[in-house]
Amino acid sequence: MLDHGGSTLQNELAGYIEKYTGTDGTHTTPIPNLSLIRATDGTELIHSIHEPALCIVAQGRKLIMLAQESYFYDSNSYLVVSLQLPISGQVIQASPERPYLCLRLDLDRHLIFDLIPSCQEALPKKTDSTKALFVSSMNQALLDAVVRLVRLLDTPEDISVLAPLVTKEIVYRILQEEQGQSLKQFAVSGSHAQRIAAAAQLIERDYNQPLHIADLSAAVNMSPSSLHHHFKEITAMSPLQYQKQIRLQEARRLLLLETSEAADVGFQVGYESPTQFNREYARMFGLPPIRDIKRLRESLYVGPRQVQA
Repeated sequence: MLDHGGSTLQNELAGYIEKYTGTDGTHTTPIPNLSLIRATDGTELIHSIHEPALCIVAQGRKLIMLAQESYFYDSNSYLVVSLQLPISGQVIQASPERPYLCLRLDLDRHLIFDLIPSCQEALPKKTDSTKALFVSSMNQALLDAVVRLVRLLDTPEDISVLAPLVTKEIVYRILQEEQGQSLKQFAVSGSHAQRIAAAAQLIERDYNQPLHIADLSAAVNMSPSSLHHHFKEITAMSPLQYQKQIRLQEARRLLLLETSEAADVGFQVGYESPTQFNREYARMFGLPPIRDIKRLRESLYVGPRQVQA
């Protein structure tokens, strides 16, 4: 929990994000894996494949959706994603006077592995599975470390030496929390979580190919029923639903970048039926492909910014 000092740190963090963004959007920084995000109004629901990361809101509020589950976080909480996940996100509290201000620190799995032996909490059992996304209450020690990391933007000559040390402390603080098990489970050799992570990578690699659960199960040394159970425990969706989200997000990306017909893109991402592609695309994004892309292209010039973190 945060005391008065925590409020001071939150204000300082918001000030740094405002200082080093200035305009809406996502801004990379000289600090490795650290990005700063700003939005002066609410955004539409943005779909993306979210890499493992820590996200902290200094000002404003965000909605994250994983399958049918909803998570809200603001300056009193933080979000951790511990596995690549197809999610949707929407800034729901922002204004020109008080913009949405957020930072994202991508998590290095090797650093997590190195730190786990130093953590007091025991490793989870191989058979345990925990959701690969969680929102937890902000605490003073974590917030203090995050602010010290962002302060390094003022002294770029110190970044190469001090940023890795502070980043290590930040990851350590997360691992020490009760929900740090969500990260630790992927470090347990032979665990169900490790196998599910491998299964997710295979689905992503071959997303446009037919998905045969028996083959996927054999590839990660799990029974089909165990794969389905633990995949859903960790990602909140079945392997087929995971593949569908990846296919549709890739289709949307291709349609935005190219001039291909929607049916051609549907075939490219693995759909055999244009009708099925159009139906599932509209169910996920709210409009059929052509109308959705027209609206998105117009929104690049007018309307809510697309911000994800």
